[in-house]
Amino acid sequence: MKRIVIFASGNGSNAQRIIEYFRDRTDARVVQVLSNNKNAKVLERAKSLEVSAFSFNRMALYDTDDVLHLLEATRPDLIVLAGFLWLFPKKIISHFPDKIINIHPALLPEFGGKGMYGKYVHEAVSAFAKAQPEQTTYTGITIHKVTPEYDKGDILFQEKTVVTATDTPESIAAKVHQLEYDHFPAVIADYLASKS
Repeated sequence: MKRIVIFASGNGSNAQRIIEYFRDRTDARVVQVLSNNKNAKVLERAKSLEVSAFSFNRMALYDTDDVLHLLEATRPDLIVLAGFLWLFPKKIISHFPDKIINIHPALLPEFGGKGMYGKYVHEAVSAFAKAQPEQTTYTGITIHKVTPEYDKGDILFQEKTVVTATDTPESIAAKVHQLEYDHFPAVIADYLASKS
């Protein structure tokens, strides 16, 4: 049984989908959810689904080895960043090579990098579409390996959706969330299977 750890910062709808997707499978299971926000709804979601959940602060991630030691004790086969907003530290990446993936709510390399997350991505995509209404604009999701730089790792999967000039950041977010729900758990399963 492969072991998955999820890092998330907020609501946790993707984390919930992933937990539910693997709950009745025999090949992998989500064993832990970690958040940098002690009030994040993802922690409640995980606990309600009987998955161990903890929060940590900036010092535990960057200045000490507390989070690293917790991961070493948990022995994950894959670490999944599902709406985790902090830059992942090199020391953890080097301990788990090729075992950390992230989902980004746009088609990288477009609309990526520091500060490009959540609503900021969708606002930028919306503004881009409105600036050139005669051209077809796309957005979507990118699932990629994690490196010490934001959104720079090898791309594992992308799926796109059309954005029109009448789309709002909110309607774009809804389209992107649906792509996340439809594809992220299966891509995780495929990636784990490829590492077997």
